[in-house]
Amino acid sequence: MPSRSEDILQGFKINWMNLRDADSGKVLWQGTDDFTNPDVEHEARVPRKILKCRAISREISFSSVHSMEKFRLEQRVYFKDRMLEEWFFEFGIVIPNSTNTWQSLIEAAPESQMMPAQVLSGNVIIETKFFDDDLLVSTSKVRLFYV
Repeated sequence: MPSRSEDILQGFKINWMNLRDADSGKVLWQGTDDFTNPDVEHEARVPRKILKCRAISREISFSSVHSMEKFRLEQRVYFKDRMLEEWFFEFGIVIPNSTNTWQSLIEAAPESQMMPAQVLSGNVIIETKFFDDDLLVSTSKVRLFYV
C-alpha cells in the first residue's frame, strides 16, 4: 500500500512554469516539463540574460488530486555540489482535485557576487523538496544550462 507521500506525488503535477523579469514582467523562460519526478535529473535551458535581472518572478501552475494542509517548497542551489543559496516558500492549503497558480519573487545576489553564465552553465543544480507540512512528498533536481 502506498504511503501518504507516494499518494500525493502520484496525484501531483506541475503543468507549466515561467520565469519573468520582475521589473518588466517580460517572460524570459517558460517550460511545460513536470519537474516533480524524483527518479531523473531534469534539465532546463534558460537565457543567460536572466542573470542580469534584479529579481525574477517565478510562476508555477500545478494540479493536485489530494488535499494538502501546508504545501511548501524548500529549494537549494548547488554549484559543483556546493550549496550557494537556500530559499523557502509556503503556499498553504491545496484543495483536492484542484489546479493552482503560485507566483514567488526571487531576488538576485548583488552583481559583484554573480558568476558568469559560461561558468554556471551545466554546473548549477536546483534541488526542490516538495512538502505537505513536515511530510516530504518528493525531491526534484534540475540542472540549469544558460543559453
